[in-house]
Amino acid sequence: MTGFERFWSQGDAITRSVAILLLLMSISAWVLIFWKGWLLRRVHVDLTRAVPAFWSAASVEKGREQLSAFDRESVLTPLLDAALTVPPGGTLEAKGHADSQLTRRLRDALHGVLGQLQFGQVLLASIGSTAPFIGLFGTVWGIYHALLSISAAGSITIERVSGPVGESLVMTAAGLAVAIPAVLAYNVFGKRVAASEAELEGFAHDLREMIVDTSATA
Repeated sequence: MTGFERFWSQGDAITRSVAILLLLMSISAWVLIFWKGWLLRRVHVDLTRAVPAFWSAASVEKGREQLSAFDRESVLTPLLDAALTVPPGGTLEAKGHADSQLTRRLRDALHGVLGQLQFGQVLLASIGSTAPFIGLFGTVWGIYHALLSISAAGSITIERVSGPVGESLVMTAAGLAVAIPAVLAYNVFGKRVAASEAELEGFAHDLREMIVDTSATA
């Protein structure tokens, strides 16, 4: 019987629950890491292709077609749609200044896109910050449970103590193994999201300037 099998068979419900929780956190973190890494890579490629394609078009309609062809994750199209939207008459939005309306629509669209890009960041941060403490709790509880079992046996020697205690320390290592990839991924993805946010804000700013200039010369 291996150390883990012995630890699992001798552990109680709390010890096993901690191990299962760490396993679920690890699976969630790695699924999110692979998916989010794939998503942000596609967004980066979309931004580098779609923005130049839009500004090279002869008209807004043609630019929207070229933008949609490259915008696979729909991070740029909502901004363009928001810039071109005309508020319905008779509403408070329609009574506002045209520049303010445009700024508000672009801001709301940008926040929606950023929410899409930032999805999962909270989960990674939560796993990275709590997994070490969950693992430590599992270690402490495992040691306590092991010492109670040894004490009930009526014979305490260093050999009988070192085995269960060493096996319980595996929970701390497991907590760190879950937390470290989550923290690293959170930092890397945060940097990529910030870079995409800068590109999106620049595109939204240029759109606003184009619409304002077009309205002024009309």
